[in-house]
Amino acid sequence: MKFILSVTYLSVILLLNALNAQPAANEIRSMLEERDLEIKELLGPEGSDYTQQQRDQLKDIINDVIDYRSMAAFALGNTYTEISKEEQDEFVSLFATIIRDNSLNRLDIYRAEVEYLNIIVDGNEAVVETMAQLDNVRTQVDYNLRRDAGTWVITDMTIDEVSTAESYNRQFQSIIRQRGFDALMQSLQRRAARANR
Repeated sequence: MKFILSVTYLSVILLLNALNAQPAANEIRSMLEERDLEIKELLGPEGSDYTQQQRDQLKDIINDVIDYRSMAAFALGNTYTEISKEEQDEFVSLFATIIRDNSLNRLDIYRAEVEYLNIIVDGNEAVVETMAQLDNVRTQVDYNLRRDAGTWVITDMTIDEVSTAESYNRQFQSIIRQRGFDALMQSLQRRAARANR
């Protein structure tokens, strides 16, 4: 009898979780679709030239749903908790500047048609699996998201099974091991200065 009650209880919990996850999945999909549409409208036809204002708008739309602090903390690993609050803030700011600048390097990729394969919601975290197609080239792009103050934000992007946060983590850890944290910061400061020109 206890076993039957336990199974029934577990089934009810799983059903409630599934029912709660569906509205969140719809909310995430709507957010990503609206963002995609906004970007495509700003991009205009292929071969378009962009004013600085349009480039700034594109940069904002592309990047404003990213949780830079979370991604930066993962990219820096254990070193993030070992540095001061001021150093953390500067690191996040530099990291965000570089990511935002990189997002405009190849604007054509945002013209891809996106197919949503799966949205898995687990409480305040979610994974979105998509397939982007551009000129007969298909690329799997997955997003890790977290609900932050009622809004879903991207904490990592995986492109063809390569995680953005993990990729930066490998680069940063290599520099820290070889030359130290100060050398990494100097390198990021130079890259951010070039991005701000």
